[in-house]
Amino acid sequence: MPSKIPPFSELIAQTERSAVHLEMRDAYTPSDPLFLEWKAGRPLPSPLLPSWHETVRRHTARGVMFRRARVVSEPLSDFIRFEYESTEDLNLAAGEQVRWLPRRQAVGLVLPAHDFWLFDDRLVRIHHFSGNGEIVQDELSDDPELAKLCASAFEAVWDRAIDHEDYRPA
Repeated sequence: MPSKIPPFSELIAQTERSAVHLEMRDAYTPSDPLFLEWKAGRPLPSPLLPSWHETVRRHTARGVMFRRARVVSEPLSDFIRFEYESTEDLNLAAGEQVRWLPRRQAVGLVLPAHDFWLFDDRLVRIHHFSGNGEIVQDELSDDPELAKLCASAFEAVWDRAIDHEDYRPA
């Protein structure tokens, strides 16, 4: 494993076919300024993160498919509600596909302990978070067995999950 993790922009630039992201936490970066603005009831900019829009659009235009699956507890936590309400503007408008899987419908699935990005079914960027959801560090692995496990887990979630357009949180 490399000691320095390349930024997402470098990893996605080397991706040829697909980038999938599995999210399984109920809280992320509670100090995120956009989340705090949303929580305070203030209007958010549109697009929410212009750099993310540009990244996704540029790479989908060259044929990379972005898919994001979220395993969530219901009722949704504040942060996941923020993500749900932001998905149309942040993710779908940029070109991502997003699905939601209520945690109670994930019974029987074998899932890794961490959120991850998987690039072209071969390179895994694993996210390590603190208990309250702050990012601690990322880890990069090209271990074929880990990539296979992550690909299988993602597809299992994706197959059960509900498209964003059809998902209505409990």
